Amino acid sequence: MKETKGFSTNGYVATVIFIAIALACLSQFNPVNGSGILFVVLAVLSLACLTGLFMVQPNQGRVLTLFGSYVGTVKENGLRWTVPFFIRRNISLRLRNFESNKIKVNDAHGNPIEIATVVVWSVNDTAEAVFEVDDYESFVNIQSEAALRNMSSAYPYDQHDGDEIALRSHPIQVSEALKTEIQDRLAKAGVKVHEARISHLAYASEIASAMLQRQQASAIIAARQKIVDGAVGMVELALSRLSEREIVELDEERKAAMVSNLLVVLCAEQNTQPVVNAGSLY
Repeated sequence: MKETKGFSTNGYVATVIFIAIALACLSQFNPVNGSGILFVVLAVLSLACLTGLFMVQPNQGRVLTLFGSYVGTVKENGLRWTVPFFIRRNISLRLRNFESNKIKVNDAHGNPIEIATVVVWSVNDTAEAVFEVDDYESFVNIQSEAALRNMSSAYPYDQHDGDEIALRSHPIQVSEALKTEIQDRLAKAGVKVHEARISHLAYASEIASAMLQRQQASAIIAARQKIVDGAVGMVELALSRLSEREIVELDEERKAAMVSNLLVVLCAEQNTQPVVNAGSLY
């Protein structure tokens, strides 16, 4: 079922017309003349038509039904008038926020994690929102959490390979994937998803300490690797400069000793204490 435009007209103009008709009919009322009853009936019917007046607020719509059949949606703002027999249901078209609860799922590597999301959505098709599901707000909440569970199980928490997309390291790609997953589930309910982002992401409490140690170890290894790369470059530069300027000639054994000493100095965590050799180098 798709949304269609419902019948309505300017409510102010309709009010003036029906009141004018009622006053004209009452002015023709004459108890002596038998036709006066007809004017009274017409006046009452004209006033009864005023029950077709309704108000439409900005970014809201009114879904019209007649004896169980959908006849259209009115989105024009202000005072409107339609057929009094139409049942008018108000539905908001404004942006809404939904923040899911923290749910526990397993990521792509099987690690238990806690994750939550914030979804910005609005009603795009009023007919589908009202008639395709019982409660579209509850439908959004349940399907958003289901999409979050499915999406989070497709990605790892941390990035282990160079090109691997992870929940923690690729927030933009993960948000787009989550938005697409939720939109596919909510399209049948006439809902448009404007934004979906992860609001909470952490390892589950039972493995949080172990994973923290793993992250710290990875950081230490990466830092050590960078320090060693820099130290090797500095040692290579020192030997090259000594050779170019012919400051001193070192045999292979002395070069190995110098390399060892420089690496100890450059890679040590604590400040090294120099030892002064007062004797001959040889």
